[in-house]
Amino acid sequence: MKIERLPLNALRAFSEAARENSFKKAATRLSVTPGAVSRQVKQLEARLGVTLFERHANGVLITEAGKMLLDDVQAGLSLIASGVEHITQRSSEAFELIISAPPSFLQLWLLPRLHRFEARERGINISLDADANLTPPLWLPNRAKLSLRYGQGPWQGVNSIRLFEDVLFPVCSPALLFKNKIRVPEDLLAQPLLSVEWQRHTPAFSPVPSWSEWFNSVGVKNHHLPTPMQYSLYSLALDQAIAGQGVVLASYPLIADRLASGVLVRPFKEKYALVSRFAYDLILPASGGAPEAVTHFSEWITQEAETFQNTSPHH
Repeated sequence: MKIERLPLNALRAFSEAARENSFKKAATRLSVTPGAVSRQVKQLEARLGVTLFERHANGVLITEAGKMLLDDVQAGLSLIASGVEHITQRSSEAFELIISAPPSFLQLWLLPRLHRFEARERGINISLDADANLTPPLWLPNRAKLSLRYGQGPWQGVNSIRLFEDVLFPVCSPALLFKNKIRVPEDLLAQPLLSVEWQRHTPAFSPVPSWSEWFNSVGVKNHHLPTPMQYSLYSLALDQAIAGQGVVLASYPLIADRLASGVLVRPFKEKYALVSRFAYDLILPASGGAPEAVTHFSEWITQEAETFQNTSPHH
C-alpha cells in the first residue's frame, strides 16, 4: 500500500482500541464517539481484508491478525510522534535574529538575497523590522537585533562593518529616454525629476545627496532646477520612473536589479555618477561576544556585499 493511501486516522483508532480492548475507551482518548471508532476500524478491516477485532455483546477482543498489525502500527505512530516532537522542539529553540533596516534597503536589496541565508541556516528565525531610526543593536543568548543603515558615519556607541559605498546617478524608463532623447545632463532640466525624502530615513544632521548636488558635480552650474516631486519611499519613486513619469536620482544598490532587468536605464551609461559621502553599514553592539547566529549572518552579508560590489560597474 502506497504511503499516501495509508488510512492514518483509522490506524490510530485501531491502535487506541487495541490498547484499551474497548471502542468506548478509545473514543474517549481520541475525543470522538464510539461509533466513529467502530466505523474507522471497519473501514480498515475492509481495506486490509482481515478481521482485527471479534465483536461480542460485552465489548471487543483483538484477533491474532490484529495483534500482528498492532506492533508495527504502534511503532510507526510512535516514530511519527517522535519526529513531530523533535521538529517542534527545534523550532521553539531556534535563534531569533531581528534585522532592522530602512524600508527601501530592506525591500530592494536585502529581501531578494535573504533566501540564500535562510536556506543555509535552518536554525535561525529571521524577523525584519522596516525602521529607519538607528535603534540600539543587542544580543542575548537566544535573540539578537542588528541594524543595517544608510548614512554618514561614524556611528556613535556601536561597532560597524562597511558593506559598500554608495553611488548615485539618474535613471528612467527606456520609453522616456527614447521619447525625449536625453543626451547630456542639461537635458534633464526639462524632465520631471523624482526625489525621495531621505531626511525621514537619515539623521537630521546629515543632509543627503540631492539633485542639486548631482547637477553641480557634473558641471551644470547656476541652473534653474525644477522642483522635484517628492516621495516618502524609494520604491514609490522607482515605480513612477518605471512608468515613464520622470527621472529619479538612484542609489545603485537599490536599483541594480531593475537595471539588470531592463525596466530602468541610465541615460548616460557609466558617465556622470556621483560618489556619495553616504554608505551602507552593518551596525553591531560595541561590546560583548556575538552569538554564533550573528557571526554567521555577519559573514554571509559581508560576502554578499563583496560579491555585489565586485559586479558593480563602478568597481
